[in-house]
Amino acid sequence: MKKKQYDLKPGNSYPFGCTLNGGGANFSIFSRYATEVELLLFEKAEDKKPFQVISLQKEVNRTFFYWHIYVIGLPVGTWYTWRIEGPNLTRENGFSFDKEKHLIDPWARAVSDKNWSRKMACKPGDNGATSMRCCLVDDKYDWEGDIPLRISSEKAIIYELHVGGFTRHNSANVNHPGTFSGLIEKIPYLKALGITHVELLPVMAFDEQDVPRKTYDLGLKNYWGYSTHSFFSPHPGYCVTPEEGTHLQEFRDLVKALHKAGIGVIMDVVFNHTSESGAQGPIINFKGIGGKIFYHHDKYDKSIFIDYTGCGNTVNANHPLVSRFIISCLEYWVTEMHVDGFRFDLASAMTRGEGGEVLEDPPVLWGIELSERLFKTKLIAEAWDAAGLYQVGSFPGYRWGEWNGRYRDVIRRFVRGDSGLIAEVATRICGSSDLYEHQGRLPISSINFVTCHDGFTLNDLFSYNEKHNLANGENNQDGGNDNHSYNCGEEGETDDLNILQLRRKQAKNTFAILLLSQGVPMLLAGDEFLNSQNGNNNAYCQDNELSWLDWKMAAHNADMVHFVQQMIALRKRHPSIMRRRFLTGKIIEGKNINDISWHGTQLNNPQWNNAETRILAFTLAGCDSNEADLHIVMNMSDENATVELPMIDGKEWCLSVDTSLPAFKDIIEPKNQKLLNNQRYLVNDKTIAVFENVNAAS
Repeated sequence: MKKKQYDLKPGNSYPFGCTLNGGGANFSIFSRYATEVELLLFEKAEDKKPFQVISLQKEVNRTFFYWHIYVIGLPVGTWYTWRIEGPNLTRENGFSFDKEKHLIDPWARAVSDKNWSRKMACKPGDNGATSMRCCLVDDKYDWEGDIPLRISSEKAIIYELHVGGFTRHNSANVNHPGTFSGLIEKIPYLKALGITHVELLPVMAFDEQDVPRKTYDLGLKNYWGYSTHSFFSPHPGYCVTPEEGTHLQEFRDLVKALHKAGIGVIMDVVFNHTSESGAQGPIINFKGIGGKIFYHHDKYDKSIFIDYTGCGNTVNANHPLVSRFIISCLEYWVTEMHVDGFRFDLASAMTRGEGGEVLEDPPVLWGIELSERLFKTKLIAEAWDAAGLYQVGSFPGYRWGEWNGRYRDVIRRFVRGDSGLIAEVATRICGSSDLYEHQGRLPISSINFVTCHDGFTLNDLFSYNEKHNLANGENNQDGGNDNHSYNCGEEGETDDLNILQLRRKQAKNTFAILLLSQGVPMLLAGDEFLNSQNGNNNAYCQDNELSWLDWKMAAHNADMVHFVQQMIALRKRHPSIMRRRFLTGKIIEGKNINDISWHGTQLNNPQWNNAETRILAFTLAGCDSNEADLHIVMNMSDENATVELPMIDGKEWCLSVDTSLPAFKDIIEPKNQKLLNNQRYLVNDKTIAVFENVNAAS
């Protein structure tokens, strides 16, 4: 039976995308150089053929560069694609028009990849039976009074996680593994851990088939999600019922549930490239609509895509239209989806002008920073790109935090046991003033991390000297080679109890340093229970048990989870670790103590110029009389060291942390702390020790 053919009206150029409006749906799409445009309607996402094909007329359905049509009575749940014809490709124009290609709407709120074949989208001609689909959705939602959280950045503790991998393993014991819904079921764990924000690896709809051919032939797929094609749509693979177009509701349910638990949501977003790759890549949306505008092209041969990202193309982010698209997208996720912040993948690619030059004041970045709708939103940059541009400490703008790669590298080396680093370690744990203070920026500009999704897990950082990526199908050529790792004496798994004990202690040392540092700490999900990827430091394609979190490890390593919980609690009860302004080394007004004082094994005698020393100690004053002062000793040498403890107005010290002590005794809550009655303490090799003074701890 032939499905009803819907009546039409000319429609409006705004708003963009597909929107419900007065008993029908308005469609609008930008295509400056299009000569013919068709809208195709499908009853279901998996339907091979449309039930109605609507040809737009230039004289009726085009306003400036926008093509638009209104379909009377079109119901929610209808699926659609576009077809667009334009000039043929030449060296001068850089077009990728193909009148037979089915395109998805860049502004679509929900998409389906059920029929998707990337291979067919790379070939010329009709791919209607294997294209993606967009869904007409009802944008209404009952937020129950929810608004984005306003947690001050100095109080933030970020937890980077993969929505799919967090609950995909059978041990997660959730009703809907690998989905937004599954993550909701794990919120009690997140709340108990004490983190303040989750940073979600890409959850905008991405192409799971975007991997190298050899990798694809092994049955692997794009797992991390750094291959976005639909920037307004949650990823269908993380939805329970994507065929019903429930993407928005399911993501909003997650945000609302996290907010009720006091946890903010930061999205990892990918505006540096898209899943359309280079000239040989698929036509999905932007290429077929007007790739000349959306991507960087060679100056002399527009058929060549310039690649600053290592992914085949680079988004031309500072073109006025593209800039507006990006900012509108971010504003949508904040105003309509209530997210609390964004982490920008390879953000330095967004500083490049239309000729690829690095701009001092990139319009798109300043537009994001100055947007009134984004004014309270956290902005975090991965301040480099794949073409050698490295802007840690010099990323344009003031409100941006930066993934501090220099912090990561020096802390890895220091914990490993490298010597001659204590001066830089001191700078990094104090918020990297050398990078940010001269610009008028703050310690919160530094997002401190030691591990993230990209690289070794914390367990593997101390279990492998070399990467082990053969499972990726790229002959172990992928992934970084300079990991600053140390296997503690044996590569990979071992039964040697001494090695296992050292690895555990090194993990605790790393957590302790990270959570005692000024700036914003970021933890990698699963590190707190020693999750391993068997030495794979680039598990981007491993949507399997190699990458999924094994929740049995949380029980097996409950002592590590307890240690991290208590380190987070220690940080939260000490505003002196969460300062918004840089430390000065000067006397605090009203207190007879410097805000920070530096030491070695002897008081006031740090060995700044000793190239061999691996011991650093410092005293951190409480911000007021109600907060305990802290004395922290970091002994990363191979020998035990007896250290002096300072006398502060006759106060006495209690041991709070000693990473060399046995499980559950390595960190002591204030109510269980005991006076040392001694001004010296033996700090074992490869050990962090923390002391709190008695007046505030008792």
